[in-house]
Amino acid sequence: MQRDYLGNAVTGQRDTTLRSIDEFVEGYLAYESRAEGILVAADADPDSCMANVYAGILWMLLEAPQAASHATKYLTAAERAAPGANRREQLNVAMLRAWVDADLERTIRLCDQISDEFPRDLAVVKTHQYFEFNRGNAPDMLRVALKVAAPNRDVPYVHGMAAFGYEQCHLLDEAESEARTALAMRRREPWAQHALAHVLLTRGRMDEGALFLEEVSDTWTGLNSFMLSHIWWHLALFYLSQGRYAQALELYDRHCWGIAKDYSQDQVGAVSLLARFELAGIDVGSRWQDVAGHLAARAEDTVQPFLTLQYLYGLARAGRPEAATLLGRVGEYARSAPTFSRAVWQEVALPGCEGLYAHARGDHALAWHRLSVAVPRMAETGGSHAQRDLFEQILLDAALRSGRSSVAQHMLEMRRSADPHGVPVNTMLASLYTELGLASLADQARGRAAFTRARTSLGKT
Repeated sequence: MQRDYLGNAVTGQRDTTLRSIDEFVEGYLAYESRAEGILVAADADPDSCMANVYAGILWMLLEAPQAASHATKYLTAAERAAPGANRREQLNVAMLRAWVDADLERTIRLCDQISDEFPRDLAVVKTHQYFEFNRGNAPDMLRVALKVAAPNRDVPYVHGMAAFGYEQCHLLDEAESEARTALAMRRREPWAQHALAHVLLTRGRMDEGALFLEEVSDTWTGLNSFMLSHIWWHLALFYLSQGRYAQALELYDRHCWGIAKDYSQDQVGAVSLLARFELAGIDVGSRWQDVAGHLAARAEDTVQPFLTLQYLYGLARAGRPEAATLLGRVGEYARSAPTFSRAVWQEVALPGCEGLYAHARGDHALAWHRLSVAVPRMAETGGSHAQRDLFEQILLDAALRSGRSSVAQHMLEMRRSADPHGVPVNTMLASLYTELGLASLADQARGRAAFTRARTSLGKT
């Protein structure tokens, strides 16, 4: 009996297939592009149950309406091989079948069962965390990682998964500890780097966060497009806070947009950064048009609400007619979505999309009314705290532009508590306090922004 690099039994005879399975598993955990080699291996070995399961999983991670049809070829091969496979492999086949059939309740139950019985099956643990992340279930993200922690103390990726679960549960001390444990074991562990970046951002340690990511950026080689563009995205957030606007734009152009322009995560990362740039007062030129040219294919995409919200905003900001098409599609899907997700689509995603569409078209009063309904529950659509902060910022902008000065003042000061010296928040406060006739507070805010700009321009970060 062969075993993969984590010690899980694998049915099959070909050493080349086992090597490809190992490359997939560790590449998947490490967000490395080498994981994609499993497609070639599965095509070459249709009798390998796990090679075909993993090829199907890879296709499902496309996060597009056509993902299931691509995955079905490999699922069919895995099901043919399943009678001769071991129990873990058969459970993996059943999990993939449930996922392809869009039965997420059963998919998640099977993930739990597999990791209960086979705690070293970390590809399933990682996939389970992915599902919980996409439905905003941070406690289960953490539970999934912690329940396999003891038998996987030697695996840095498990510490990275635990770190992110802790961070999403607002347990920041534990998150930082786990992230640093993972990085002591493997300096180039990108998910642990990412989790630590989240902690530093949440705690307002912007200078430390920028310096940390700059120092580990030499390890960002061989990563898949999502991880590569997303970790640079995080550095751009630190630069925005520091008022390093030209450098943030350079990161967008060089690293955040242009790697895989048709991939969901690259697209929403681009939308999110462009929106944040504009909200900070940065002229983004024709960049919306470039992104929207690739978003046009998403005009009826309701695979995940978190993604759809941002597709729609990007299309609307570029003035594309597909934005209205997508908004109509969301309205239709909200009525017919599976029971498992229908409430999220009806009660959060639909008003959220209506508010984003209104904001992009300059109807700030309507944007406020619809987003104020959706934003408090936006976690239910998925995404991380840092990613969902985009919607908070757009809601704030709608408040400012629709004359809700007292509400905006409260929101801005709450933001400043998390980013005391941030240039965008203090610049907005200076403008608002001037409008409100609070000159001394405006001067203080203006001074904080100027101090941060001066410090970072001198390299004192």
